[in-house]
Amino acid sequence: MKYEIIVVGGGHAGIEAAHIGAFKGHKTLLVTGNIKNIGDMPCNPSIGGSAKGIIVREIDALGGLMGRVADISHFQIKMLNNSKGPAVRSLRAQADKVTYPKNMLKELESTPNLTIQESMVEDLIVEDNTVKGIILEDGSKIEGEKIILTTGTYLKANILVGNTSTESGPHGERRSNHLSDNLKKYGLHIQRLKTGTPVRIKASSIDFSKMHEEVGDNTYWTFSCDNPPCYDINKQQKCYLIYTNPKTHKIILDNLDKSAMYSGLVTGVGPRYCPSIEDKLVRFKDKERHQLFLEPESIHYDDWYLQGFSTSMPKNIQEQMVRSLEGLENAVITKYAYAIEYDAIDPLQIMPSLESKVIKNLYTAGQINGTSGYEEAAGQGIVAGINAALSLEKEEPLILKRNEAYIGVLIDDLVTKGTNEPYRMLTSRAEFRLILRHDNADLRLRPLAKKCGSITDTQYQNYLNKKKEIEECEIFLKETKCKLTSEVKEIFAKENIPVPSITETFYDLLKRPEITIKFLNKIEPIPFKEEIQEEMEIQIKYDGYIKKTYKEVEKMMKLEEKEIPSDIDYTKVKNLASEARQKLEKIRPISLGQATRISGVNPSDIAILNVYLKKEYNHE
Repeated sequence: MKYEIIVVGGGHAGIEAAHIGAFKGHKTLLVTGNIKNIGDMPCNPSIGGSAKGIIVREIDALGGLMGRVADISHFQIKMLNNSKGPAVRSLRAQADKVTYPKNMLKELESTPNLTIQESMVEDLIVEDNTVKGIILEDGSKIEGEKIILTTGTYLKANILVGNTSTESGPHGERRSNHLSDNLKKYGLHIQRLKTGTPVRIKASSIDFSKMHEEVGDNTYWTFSCDNPPCYDINKQQKCYLIYTNPKTHKIILDNLDKSAMYSGLVTGVGPRYCPSIEDKLVRFKDKERHQLFLEPESIHYDDWYLQGFSTSMPKNIQEQMVRSLEGLENAVITKYAYAIEYDAIDPLQIMPSLESKVIKNLYTAGQINGTSGYEEAAGQGIVAGINAALSLEKEEPLILKRNEAYIGVLIDDLVTKGTNEPYRMLTSRAEFRLILRHDNADLRLRPLAKKCGSITDTQYQNYLNKKKEIEECEIFLKETKCKLTSEVKEIFAKENIPVPSITETFYDLLKRPEITIKFLNKIEPIPFKEEIQEEMEIQIKYDGYIKKTYKEVEKMMKLEEKEIPSDIDYTKVKNLASEARQKLEKIRPISLGQATRISGVNPSDIAILNVYLKKEYNHE
């Protein structure tokens, strides 16, 4: 049997890669160790979060599944940082751990051109540094023109609890024993990483009366750019906030040597921005307490997830730790916390298209590239899938720039800077975050998706309709004047807002920080949908900052447009610093812009390289 695209792994990266490849009309095979685990959420029961929610919106704008499946599978949703500026607002949904995978599998099974096969992949078929297919554990071979590896945390995975190490993937699933060794044989650099997950607690053993309620928003939200909300805003599940205390801290610190992390058992590097609770206490000794969230995993069973309490302590110590928390004095642990170590590749060996520099036609996406999180994985997955398909079609790859998408920032960081710990997307990583917002993901990416053929005609028409409505709303705001009648003056007075001295348009009034679009609706109803009004309000209020951002983008783009030939010999570039020469040779950036972001390459090195390109390649 021969396929055009073969995707290895049915996690969040594999789902998006397989779906988009098949959607684009290519015969695609998804190989996974256990079909029941497709779309599984082995750690937190949520989709989105700070920065991550914007990635989900971007996946949806590109034609992916995560957003629209999350919309029909959650039981609570809220906009994080809603009281702050639009650059940091991001959706987070509490997803049902039973419903989400079921809905995702249903989507895949109804996708034409896609076959799902349950098996373990142990090796690749590689000839002349070009991948030709995969080899299953029974020795059978399947040919494929493009292979996408999305193996998650299964490569030589070990579960760590206390002083015990068990060869296992998440949930006690079988791990992949030989694939990473074979990748090393083909020249890929392998690194060891670690992540973890907290305990699960039986709902009936929790005293919620001692905890602070965390409820969903009273505004309807969706990740999808196309579909309306489909949930009852008044029937959202509650989550709860609690804190660690001195007793908790004493138990942890007294038993630190029993943690797999501090006993010497752990060899992999853990995530800096999602550390275990024992790591938090060691690194942040000045903190008197740490916040934790109790979140239901599903409406179909009563396990609750203790967010922020990841640990690799022995089970008996975990029980003491949990029962020291207020409201959990009688907690029954249904699933103990653990750390998991696994193999990943060095992302400096992949190109911005996510194709391997070492093996032609091999793509990688997700945690195998050194990232953490469902959303980061899915974002890479859809890019890898699109680019595998575009390569089959003899088209140029989709390379998302740092000013176009958080996914572009993520991939650029990986392939330019690399990572020696699980990479997590943060708003602070995106220097152009003011133009990479939740509200404009479709405006940014739908034209690119249309060009790539990754969205339907209906989805593109939705984008065109939204764009037209925004233009019409802008005209309305510019033409509508606020007439200073006694009734209007009274509206200003009630809100303690100074009355304008002259008649102004709604557009000009919105430039004033104290005036909102909701306030203007009290003066005269604005005949456009709320999302259109919100988009215009952001564009008007942040106009100066947005223009300044685009000026910075222009500077970056001038460097991005200066391509570096793939055959360049850096030994011939005189006067480069030795570190810069080594880094440039290793990473082989595709543009001068990318070269500027390589650690160890200084402005003087860029200037020298720029002169060399002008002289030897006639670059302007």
